[in-house]
Amino acid sequence: MSTPTAQRDSALATPSWLARELETVVEELAAFERPSASAGELRAAEWIAARMREHGHRAEIEAERAHGGYWWPLGLLNGAVAVAGLAARRWPSRRGLRALAAALGAGAAAAIWDELGGGRLWFRRALLPHRETFNVLAEAGDPHGEETVLVVAHHDAAHSGLVFHPALPRLFAERFPERHARSNQTLPIMYATWLGPVLVALGALLRRAGLLRAGSLLGAGTAAAMLDIARSPVVPGANDNLSAVAVLLALARALDERPVAGVRVLLLSTGSEESFMEGMQGFMRRHHRTLDPAHTTVLCLECLGSPTLTLVEAEGMLRMRPYDERARARLAAAAQAAGVELTRGLRTVLATDALVALRRGYAAATLASIDAMKFPANYHSPSDTPANLDWGTIERAFAVTEQFVRAGAAEASEQQPPR
Repeated sequence: MSTPTAQRDSALATPSWLARELETVVEELAAFERPSASAGELRAAEWIAARMREHGHRAEIEAERAHGGYWWPLGLLNGAVAVAGLAARRWPSRRGLRALAAALGAGAAAAIWDELGGGRLWFRRALLPHRETFNVLAEAGDPHGEETVLVVAHHDAAHSGLVFHPALPRLFAERFPERHARSNQTLPIMYATWLGPVLVALGALLRRAGLLRAGSLLGAGTAAAMLDIARSPVVPGANDNLSAVAVLLALARALDERPVAGVRVLLLSTGSEESFMEGMQGFMRRHHRTLDPAHTTVLCLECLGSPTLTLVEAEGMLRMRPYDERARARLAAAAQAAGVELTRGLRTVLATDALVALRRGYAAATLASIDAMKFPANYHSPSDTPANLDWGTIERAFAVTEQFVRAGAAEASEQQPPR
């Protein structure tokens, strides 16, 4: 097996300490389970905060409230709709059953749209139990800078499940190679979790047995898939997303050794990103009053250990939302200045912490990486281990991230009026 050092692109000029820093972060944190809103997630947060302090920055752990999973909200909603749809189909003459099925379908569709779209998560917040999740926040740069750069990664890890098996995207690529080559995103499979309730609601309103049957089958299938995810083990999460945490901590060290002036830099590692960005939601509720959207740029680091580094153009599991054009241009310019090639034109049907920032009106961009399937390598898989990372991509991601921050500082300094 090749070592991480052997996998690196030796042509890339990097600090002598960088390889050791990246490996240390990933290997230390991948050694234990870190499900969302758990004792393992807290352990990771404590380790990251201590490392931030070693690199010369004051770091705080902020506890927020989170449910800690997406499988119960989506599974319960779809399961209830499946039962209601079957009942309305079996006894079509009972208006009360049809009305109940229509109401459940419409309500579930609205709740799932909110869940998948980075919304307020009102269903789980109202009806499901919550516990603590843990964010780590450190401040670098110029604390008095008018402009703020918020760099975000996440340290919790996902559950695996059959729906994440790599054979599914590979099957599409092999059966439709030309379409795969032209595509700018993978299949939006999360629509299946939303369409079941929609079809049941329509079937009940229109008295269409076929729609009720299709919606009930989709709802039952979604509930089964979510149950499978709930019972599946937590993955090591080296690519998703310790690769990004490693870049975040390397950036903390670089900013300590060569500070920047004129821009405030916030380094954030969130918890419960894998439960639909609950940690980022909590961060925004706590800090949005001190982060002016007109003077704050958000850079999200996500899955940086795949072979091809990419600037993601837009994201959305249901509704596609483009990232801020100015932030994307700035990220592309940073890559060019660092001598790093970025793949452009791709969108993601997954969700990242950047989606929460986008919905709050912040200029946001995401730096990520993909494999030949146009997907993060080893996504939500037990094979997402340090041994399977492309370390050269992670080093290039660090170079782009550091340039992004330093270019912002230089731009802020140039805009300062002469004294």
